Amino acid sequence: MRSLPCMAMALLAVAACASKPAQEKSLPATTSPAAAPPTAAPAAIGDFGIDLSAGNSHVKPGDDFFAYANGAWFDSFAIPADHTSYGPFNTLDDLSKKRVRGIVESAAAAHAATGTPEQQIGDFYASFMDTAGIEASGLAPAHADLASIAAANSRESIARLFGLAGFASLFEADLPADFHNPDRYALYVSETALGLPDRDYYLKDDAKLKELRAKYVAYIGQMLQLAGESDAGAKARRVMAFETAASKVQWSIDKRRDVDLIWNPRTKAQLLVYAPGFPWQPFLESLKVGDRQDLVLGELTAIRDLARLFQRTPLSTLRAWLTFQYLNSHAELLPQRFDAAHFAFYGQAMRGQPEQRERWKRAVDQVDDALGESVGRLYVAQYFPPASKAKMQQLVADLRAALSERIDALDWMTPQTKVRAHEKLAAFTPKIGYPDKWKDYSALVVRRDELIGNVRRAAQWQWDYKVARIDKAVDRDEWQMTPQEINAYYNPSNNEIVFPAAILQPPFFDPNADAAVNFGAIGAIIGHEMGHGFDDQGRKFGPSGALLDWWTAADSQVFAARTARLIKEFSGFEALPGLHVNGANTIGENIGDLGGLNMAHEAYLISLKGAPAPVIDGLSGDQRFFLAWAQGWQSLYRDEQLRKLVVSNPHSPPQFRVNGVVRNMDAWYAAFDVSPTDRLYLPPAERVRIW
Repeated sequence: MRSLPCMAMALLAVAACASKPAQEKSLPATTSPAAAPPTAAPAAIGDFGIDLSAGNSHVKPGDDFFAYANGAWFDSFAIPADHTSYGPFNTLDDLSKKRVRGIVESAAAAHAATGTPEQQIGDFYASFMDTAGIEASGLAPAHADLASIAAANSRESIARLFGLAGFASLFEADLPADFHNPDRYALYVSETALGLPDRDYYLKDDAKLKELRAKYVAYIGQMLQLAGESDAGAKARRVMAFETAASKVQWSIDKRRDVDLIWNPRTKAQLLVYAPGFPWQPFLESLKVGDRQDLVLGELTAIRDLARLFQRTPLSTLRAWLTFQYLNSHAELLPQRFDAAHFAFYGQAMRGQPEQRERWKRAVDQVDDALGESVGRLYVAQYFPPASKAKMQQLVADLRAALSERIDALDWMTPQTKVRAHEKLAAFTPKIGYPDKWKDYSALVVRRDELIGNVRRAAQWQWDYKVARIDKAVDRDEWQMTPQEINAYYNPSNNEIVFPAAILQPPFFDPNADAAVNFGAIGAIIGHEMGHGFDDQGRKFGPSGALLDWWTAADSQVFAARTARLIKEFSGFEALPGLHVNGANTIGENIGDLGGLNMAHEAYLISLKGAPAPVIDGLSGDQRFFLAWAQGWQSLYRDEQLRKLVVSNPHSPPQFRVNGVVRNMDAWYAAFDVSPTDRLYLPPAERVRIW
């Protein structure tokens, strides 16, 4: 899950055999063996929501709980050729795409009136699917843009291109809520991503990454050559040298997530003095914010040093970089030779993906990116029953009550800080399913025969939408995800938790599943997002969403010490030989997981109202709860994608999200009779307890 702004379905092939493995270990019951009450309808997975055939009973749960719950599946499952990893999120995403495909293809066939959502959706999709037209047009749709790059003979003209939709830039601009005044928008300028996923890809002394860097240089040259550029190989080496120099001054991934470091209000005059090497005024004018006198800088030293790099880099290199990045970012909109080269590097070499995704799947993504809420409105009408929203609202209320009780019971937090924590929790806003009001895209021009034009206009529409409201009050009803997205998030500036409709399906949420399963699956996801409000960064925001220190100094010190222990624990996990999890980078998500599962377990116990949990198929309530958590992260990765995840993503690999959390929860030890001789065992004094 993403913690801010990450990533529609009936159950598909996830439905699994309900029978147990022939030699399944008999697990200890922790409650009385009362019979489970019958349900009105069967669960989508197994008899009660868990696939008992997926686990490996030969693995002790205390040695590797992820393998115990998922080992048989893990050992036998083959990742589809067009994926780099696979698990429940991918299963639901595939199903969501199929449903959205039905929506957009119906719209494409309807030839609806110009300006209607159906016309925009249908023609956007059709323009991406028109491969014959794309081949016939060649580079003609890109000629004007490429000519603009070739004609950029001054640093000012290049800076103007940096500010236009469709062109690369050393700097990213956005208009989020002001961290210190969340009722107003702020112009935010930060460093931006380069061609490789993170600075470590350029700088780390690692044999695999060195090999990938060589392939990247070859790919740059290939793309320039395909576009008819002369001296493509030499230009590729200069582009790589430029990006490497940029990566050296960019901030590390764990430093970039510190909100105290990346929120630096400045006037434009101060920016011009601090980072004079870049033509800021032409850049801002291109962004249509040239008259703004106040802004916020992100990675301060990186912005200064990138401006210096821009100043000393030859114009010819900057043009070569812009040309390559244009071709790179537009590759799937161009003739097949560009698309194939892009996939060979980013898909096969970088992520280990054997086959390109089908064209229609990528078309669905393009339509979602451009017209996501128009698609979402149609999706919700067909695939999200009101009953699901009502049940989720109750689950959120249960989790909120559980966190409230846990705050009261914390033995490390002072009463003063507890009062403030309760205030923040009470102010949480849950959003479930879909927005109360939808974006109006009617002004966006979409033409069936202009793919690059459609993508460019959609990107410009999104930016103009933000600029038009910059002096207005923040729209707290806005969503950062679409209803058809398989994800959830916490937004600290709104102090809100958001759950799109498409994630509210099995295995995460099944109205007909056992309560313990729902609490261990979707309940833990709800708790995870709530936990982001109290993780190492979310805790710095107050009830209104403003960046505010509401902690006593003593509580902050205790929190930091407990967080440091969790960082150390996760840093000990080895994802690939020699490649360890970055505990400092993943700490926010790890706190969210640990706090979320604790909250969900508390909520499950509260839901029993003092009655013993039923035993189902020999499994106690707590056993079903923890198995549901583990099977929610049932995932398999190709090595290349796993490396990318560890190096450039704030989430820990799934097996560590499971094992790293349960080993810190007393209830898990009791449920599975985990002993000091088991590999995951931690003495009670060493278990991290935060929320």
